Amino acid sequence: MYVRIDNEEVKISNPEKLLFPSITKWDYIQYLGKLSPFLLPYCKNRFLTTIRFPDGVSGDSFYQKNVPSSKPPFVATKKEESTEYVLLQNVPTLIWLGNLACLEFHTSFHTYQGRNVPTELVFDLDPTDSPFEQVIEVALLTRNVILEMGLDGIVKTSGASGLQIYVPLEPIHTFEETRKISHFIASYLTEKNPKLITIERRVKDRGTKVYFDYLQHWRGKTLIAPYSPRSTSAATVSTPLEWKELETSILPTDFTLFNIEERLKQKGDLFGAVYNKHKYNLSNLLQFVQNHL
Repeated sequence: MYVRIDNEEVKISNPEKLLFPSITKWDYIQYLGKLSPFLLPYCKNRFLTTIRFPDGVSGDSFYQKNVPSSKPPFVATKKEESTEYVLLQNVPTLIWLGNLACLEFHTSFHTYQGRNVPTELVFDLDPTDSPFEQVIEVALLTRNVILEMGLDGIVKTSGASGLQIYVPLEPIHTFEETRKISHFIASYLTEKNPKLITIERRVKDRGTKVYFDYLQHWRGKTLIAPYSPRSTSAATVSTPLEWKELETSILPTDFTLFNIEERLKQKGDLFGAVYNKHKYNLSNLLQFVQNHL
């Protein structure tokens, strides 16, 4: 079957195939269409990596970086080193990817336009064997620290088990500079809360502490996009939150393809501040960090 979207025809094959336990491909396509006004703005002009599940979440999967050779003309691409990435610029491209059973959308920390610099400072907080309440605690501690530095950020669930904090930046700082700040903050929080937080890369040595991943934020790496589905049996979605929501008993599994539309009607795009509002200059903070290394 074919669907017409923005004057483009997109083929939908095997629409009745189950991609999640109770979501067919056709259901999934419709969910993506409803998410598109919120998912696309952050993905636009970024290098896209998807995770494909041809037989649904219970089957095998693989990462797709290079654009498939069968791409339609409306799919924009951009070459970075040896990889021809898809650019998720429009709804027909999103639906085409949905038909390929792309169940996760991961984006680069920079856009292909202009300098190769990050558009945000991003903190990725992951539990090891720790309860989600501890991840929330670390997120709130992190926010307190960045507020003292004159910054603030937007928090979202990863859709899996963690939280991520985005601080919008003026596009003038290198990845090396943002890593200095992220490492400084991670180390400070770890020293102040040694029983709660770790920056240990080896999982076996983390115990039950929350991992403050300052290394993920780098050129060539990606992170799950806001409003992207995740390949979980519950069909969870990476969902931006109000900070006050962290003071309630929430879980990443609370936000799914089944209820995200209603949430968006109530809350709107909580992530929009990343690209629509004030962006921070880190020059003074970098000088402070440099003086304390």
